Amino acid sequence: MSNVPETDEALLAECEVETVKGSGPGGQHRNKTETAVRLLHRPTGLRAQASERRSQGQNMGVALERLRALLVRFYAPPPKARRPTKPSRGARERRMAGKAIRATIKKGRSDHGD
Repeated sequence: MSNVPETDEALLAECEVETVKGSGPGGQHRNKTETAVRLLHRPTGLRAQASERRSQGQNMGVALERLRALLVRFYAPPPKARRPTKPSRGARERRMAGKAIRATIKKGRSDHGD
């Protein structure tokens, strides 16, 4: 998290803030007020948006949380490459022996006096 600013003010200094009218249900209040907030983090190009609250300040806080989570994932080291492995010969033999036992049990179920 070394590249993610610690304070909201420092993070906002790196962002373009845009307030827009929210879309969707909500009637006159939602259609006439600009409470939705969009943040564009200029250094990375990541975007975060919040429009579910009625207050622009609350939406700003939610958008900052979302942007901070995106930045943490963006700056996280990539996961280790997975190397394919094969089961050992002993494990393969044990699995096959278990299947053979299971097959004889099932075969015994259908041989009921025929």
